[in-house]
Amino acid sequence: MRPFLIFFLLLFGLAPLHAAAPNVVIFYLDDMAYGDPSCYGGKLTPTPHIDAIAAKGVRFTQGYVSACVCNPSRVGLLTGRYQARTGNDANGGKRPGTEFLLTETTMAQRLKEVGYTTGIVGKWHLGDEPEYLPVARGFDFSIGSVGNLGESGFYRGSELLETLPGAPITSPIYAKEACGFIERSEGTPFFLYLSFNAVHNPNVASEAVLARFPDLGRHERNYAANLAEADDAIGTVMGKLRELGLEENTLVFCISDNGGSSPNAHYDGLRGSKWFLWEGGIRESWLVQWPGTIPGGQVIEEPVIQLDVLPTALAAAGAEVKPEWELDGVNLLPLLKGETPKLEREALYWRFGVQYAIREGDWKLVKAGKEMAPMLVNLAADRGEQNDLSKEEPEKFAALQAKWDAWNATMMPPRWEDRRWDGDPDRKSGRKKEKKKKQDPVE
Repeated sequence: MRPFLIFFLLLFGLAPLHAAAPNVVIFYLDDMAYGDPSCYGGKLTPTPHIDAIAAKGVRFTQGYVSACVCNPSRVGLLTGRYQARTGNDANGGKRPGTEFLLTETTMAQRLKEVGYTTGIVGKWHLGDEPEYLPVARGFDFSIGSVGNLGESGFYRGSELLETLPGAPITSPIYAKEACGFIERSEGTPFFLYLSFNAVHNPNVASEAVLARFPDLGRHERNYAANLAEADDAIGTVMGKLRELGLEENTLVFCISDNGGSSPNAHYDGLRGSKWFLWEGGIRESWLVQWPGTIPGGQVIEEPVIQLDVLPTALAAAGAEVKPEWELDGVNLLPLLKGETPKLEREALYWRFGVQYAIREGDWKLVKAGKEMAPMLVNLAADRGEQNDLSKEEPEKFAALQAKWDAWNATMMPPRWEDRRWDGDPDRKSGRKKEKKKKQDPVE
């Protein structure tokens, strides 16, 4: 560690970093379904660079996020806390009162406090006013889209931009910017949050990448190429780490923010999609690597959630997690290193307005629509969530409902209404019922 940094940390009473504190990189895909990557059974698009992370590290088969849509998922990732703690249940847009509260502390701020250089490249989706942009939330370097492509502009530091050269094809832009950040950060530990627009609509890609899929129809081709170009970008960044001799000292996460939204997404038999608390909306591709520290080639069945990323990164850095932070995630390092087969956590919780769910062990209680009665499923026997066992297991049903009610009582009520969380696909999409697209019933 540089002498001036040690002096600064000691001067302000902060604990210096562990001598071997790793870099931290998060690849956060947008709307990529559980089964889209090849290592999860995807057939439409080869994803060799995502697969390489699985081969060198850990592939979770029951990796979750705490929300089935973009904005609250990112709140959970960056804070390590259920977004329901601040009533941030749904996408907020520009409506007053829907901001990512300034009382929340981000992962960038946590890691910056212990000496990391911090950068975000890509989609932010947490506010575009000056006090809400990444530069004001702990990021030393920041560039990307304010929100979804076609719905918002871009940012570079504190500056808002109408576009970036090359947009709306953003994955190559983000890869270049991420590599530049890594090069400039060499010599100090860094945190890079690479947040893709892919594979969220619009599904666009470079002509050279589209040409890899000559036999697919137009929509499948666009989706396949969009994912392939994001995978290429991951490969570019991982290649830069190897070029600089940093891969073995970098903790890498690769996760999707929520379930898929495209008819070309692959769910590997999971029920539902984005906007629903069925497994297809919240169970994601979830990968971690740290060569030399985490044994490679592991497939782990233990449920984890994106809230775990922050406490895991802090533990890797040798930083203290304080009880008053009220983090909901747990440190995964003992599990990743093979020191324990189980995590010390009773249950996982979800709330998306009128939808809710709890998972404890193999049991899940889920209400995925406003008019739907809660349903009890055993995911070990029924990962497709087809068989309601609430009548056969009334005690388990009551116990899980009571646990969820107790958890929810400690959360803040939703701060705004989003009628799309009702579980009504017609209300969500704006389509008329007679033109309704086929999907899972919610009754």
